[in-house]
Amino acid sequence: MKLCTYTHEGQTRTGIVVGASVIDTGVPGTMIDLIKGWDELKAGLEARAAAGGGVPLSSVKLESPVQRPGKIFAIGLNYADHIAESKMGTPERQVWFTKAQTSVNGPYDPIEIAKGTMTADYEVELVAIVGKGGKHIAEADAPAAIFGYCVGNDVTERMWQHATPQWSLGKSFDTHAPMGPWIVTADEPGDPHNLGLRCFVNGEKRQDSNTSNLVFNIWQQVEQLSVGMTLEPGDCLFTGTPGGIGAAMDPRKFLQPGDVVRCEVDGLGHIEGTMVAEG
Repeated sequence: MKLCTYTHEGQTRTGIVVGASVIDTGVPGTMIDLIKGWDELKAGLEARAAAGGGVPLSSVKLESPVQRPGKIFAIGLNYADHIAESKMGTPERQVWFTKAQTSVNGPYDPIEIAKGTMTADYEVELVAIVGKGGKHIAEADAPAAIFGYCVGNDVTERMWQHATPQWSLGKSFDTHAPMGPWIVTADEPGDPHNLGLRCFVNGEKRQDSNTSNLVFNIWQQVEQLSVGMTLEPGDCLFTGTPGGIGAAMDPRKFLQPGDVVRCEVDGLGHIEGTMVAEG
């Protein structure tokens, strides 16, 4: 099932995407509320989807599926080709950083290049959305903790990222976590470790890989994060980006106002944002 957060006629709701239509879930609250109640809601939502109706997808504005995640974590250096282009060694342990809640952006919304910066970069990623979550989740039990998946772009301000050993500031600028266009529930895309993902800038393919190339797979990521914290419904895990970032090109190609960045993952759809100067 494809579940979205959408705005129509001034109201923001959760919906089910069926073909070219969006059907209101009828569930009060946000996507996090829907995820929390999924076991009780699933059968009714499947019936709504089967009944059809709704409004045209073209008539709504798709928002980030989870507009205010409790936590956004992203793993760095998790594809071999990205490690090589970064001129770093393969990590023995998972390298994690956070992205601020305020970096969340809609799947087709403009992406800001902040005032006084000039090194904005793209990173296509598969994003795992936590469902039941929990703490001390073993790798073997991790699939049951994930609700679904969407496409993400871990937009990064490289100058700020590398100014200090901690990456979070350079990863957390406003609008720098576009996600969507919807959540595909975990039962649909098949093996999440065999999905192609690509990034295009102005139609030029910059990144092209497959989640089979992850250094630390999603289940290992869930196990590691849940050692010290409780993963909660709606938490968003950016699972890593492959090689091809602008900072590693020769010459470097950072994003400029007017550039259009499209990120796609097989079976999940695509997101696309135009770079704009802040303010």
